[in-house]
Amino acid sequence: LLLAFALLLPAAVQAQELNAVRSLAATCANCHGTNGVSRGEVPSLAGAAAEATIAKMAGYKSGALPATVMHQIAKGYTDAEIAAMADHFSKQAR
Repeated sequence: LLLAFALLLPAAVQAQELNAVRSLAATCANCHGTNGVSRGEVPSLAGAAAEATIAKMAGYKSGALPATVMHQIAKGYTDAEIAAMADHFSKQAR
């Protein structure tokens, strides 16, 4: 029984982490579209290189990149959350 628990625990933790990342990524949908696929003038996040997304978010967060609202939004996320969302969006189909 203990062995079965030890084998299932990593899968349960991974599923929980995936759900947390999906919830964070869903907060971007209003502007960047479902799964990061924008239908308007706002850039799509889907398929974008994670490193590029992380760099842009760091620029918004620091104020180095001009923005209307992204500088405020970026400050609400930790670097780890930004990295997780960037990785998530990089794996989405455009």
